[in-house]
Amino acid sequence: MKNFKSIVSVLVLSVVFFSCTERIEIELDDSYTMLVVDGAITTDTMAHTVKLSTSSSYYYNQPAPRVTGALVSITDGTQTFNLKEDSAGVYRTDPTVFGVGGQTYTLNIKLADPIGGYTDYTAASTLYPISPLDSVNLLFHPDWSDYGIWEVKCYVQEPPTIDFYRFLILKNQVMLSDTLNEWFITDDKFFNGSYTNGATVAYLQQSSTQEGLIEGDTITVEVNSIGKEYFNFLLEAQAELRGSNPLFSGPPANVKGNINNGAIGFFSAYSATRSFAIAPEFKK
Repeated sequence: MKNFKSIVSVLVLSVVFFSCTERIEIELDDSYTMLVVDGAITTDTMAHTVKLSTSSSYYYNQPAPRVTGALVSITDGTQTFNLKEDSAGVYRTDPTVFGVGGQTYTLNIKLADPIGGYTDYTAASTLYPISPLDSVNLLFHPDWSDYGIWEVKCYVQEPPTIDFYRFLILKNQVMLSDTLNEWFITDDKFFNGSYTNGATVAYLQQSSTQEGLIEGDTITVEVNSIGKEYFNFLLEAQAELRGSNPLFSGPPANVKGNINNGAIGFFSAYSATRSFAIAPEFKK
């Protein structure tokens, strides 16, 4: 576990594109620069995105350099979707593209200039099908805190296969779980093959401006079947974000992704199902 000083593991997350305000001049060792990949294809019909950047020093407080001019494509072996660069380092498919359950998708990247000694990178991910959600329910607990807490519960027939899930929560079509640290991920160990008759997937604080509900608000639950490899990647990434002690721990380690040739990050393929509930009249 050496040379972590020259690498930012958190670059594998979406935050690689957020800006910083202060530049710190430190001489970097370019020999350890790596390609960072964040991309996915899902069962939704939409423009699917792949973001490319490079790693930077742990102490280099500025946005990671974006990788432009690459040739990027996604294929299932029969169809090939060529992505266009619509902003620096951000590559998108045509908006009519969607993934199909049971297919394995391969991401191919050809860089204009080598990074880490390579110009060609690839990754593969299988898109697993998902059972559609039956419904979502909201249960208000006025005594669980000073202002109360909403329990978000979902109902679905879970298949007998071994599956791995991510749960996302939206309020009035705005994502509440909009960072990796807020994603709820789980396997199906405790409900494999059974009917989840009101499985709890989130708690919302009524005291929170963002999470609190009024009558008529809509809460949507999105469930993704993400596969074991992506599940493990997310677990490791969350552990890095939540588990480090800033005083005594060293710089973060790199989370193992599925991109070849030493690149950082993950290309995922996953299915999605959604259902919603409308907040009822309640007493605070």
